[in-house]
Amino acid sequence: MLIARSVHPLPGESERKERLLALVDGFSSRRVLVVGDLIADEFIYGEVSRVSREAPVLILKYDAAAIVAGGAGNAANNVAALGGRARLAGLVGADAEGRRLVASFSRAIDRRLIVRSRTYRTPVKTRILAGGVHSAKQQVVRIDREAGWPLADEVSRAFTAKILPALDECDAVLLSDYGSGLVTPLLAETIRKRLAKRSRRRPVPVLLDSRYRLLEYRGLTACTPNESEVEAALGTRIDDDAGALERAGRAVLKRTGMQAVLVTRGSRGMALFEPKRPTTEVPIFGPDEIADVTGAGDTVIATLSLALAAGASFYEAARLANYAGGLVVMKRGTATVSALELSAAVESDHDTSLESWSQEGPPQGRRS
Repeated sequence: MLIARSVHPLPGESERKERLLALVDGFSSRRVLVVGDLIADEFIYGEVSRVSREAPVLILKYDAAAIVAGGAGNAANNVAALGGRARLAGLVGADAEGRRLVASFSRAIDRRLIVRSRTYRTPVKTRILAGGVHSAKQQVVRIDREAGWPLADEVSRAFTAKILPALDECDAVLLSDYGSGLVTPLLAETIRKRLAKRSRRRPVPVLLDSRYRLLEYRGLTACTPNESEVEAALGTRIDDDAGALERAGRAVLKRTGMQAVLVTRGSRGMALFEPKRPTTEVPIFGPDEIADVTGAGDTVIATLSLALAAGASFYEAARLANYAGGLVVMKRGTATVSALELSAAVESDHDTSLESWSQEGPPQGRRS
């Protein structure tokens, strides 16, 4: 299940832009099966009123509250916003939070694979944001209500059996593992083997975003850990050390046996690692003054999944994911990026002088 080798077009080559725009146009016909942890991101907004006399804390005058999809739900919302056809598989509890979460999904998402369980509690991340009348509200505290983990074996088996038929009708699989135990290395291997039996010309990429178990997954297409997740997995520090970044990225690539590892680095951009290829560092798109990183990783992997499903090389997919990530961190809260916004970013970006260019590998989407 090999993806085309990355090709890095020459600086100033006009067809690079046309190639990326064509890939974005191709998102609309691609079907992505998103499998993973469904999390309710709750935002409570308040205006700073005064300091409490009971304790040295702020008293907030309640303004508004909203629940939006986090985790795999946010990834699916991003797939839909980018024009792709998202099918979402996950688990929610038979509680008020679960009902509000499902209601928050984009109408374009196929929800038939969402399982409701009475023995499961929908995980909720409550963020309380405070500010003045004329100032932007900032997060002051977060409260996490975790699910009833670990999952019962019968729930996992029933969930696996429900999603396997859907693999016959998808162009990419996105696995979002936030640690509930729903997405596991065993489930990933089952999916990989099922897809390997499909007879089709274009491979079906399987992409992974795992918060805590990155190194336990093997043989998938690609993963998108952030730098802190790589540091935690390997027990190392990267910071601004280029050598440490190179060693860490290559270690993850070798230990997971994946075709590519895309490490997201916040204001430092991204680093793409592929076997037997030089590392490619992609600088951040847009200003480095980030408004909110909530859910940015979901946007990145959603874009990467659609791009690979549309026929992109890893480098082309990473470029598009970098644009999307740069756009979404400028938005407050858990947000999405549209295909129109992504195309506009590609159009506006002409400076390729900061990148590491290579001409190794076969041409991709380039006329002779």
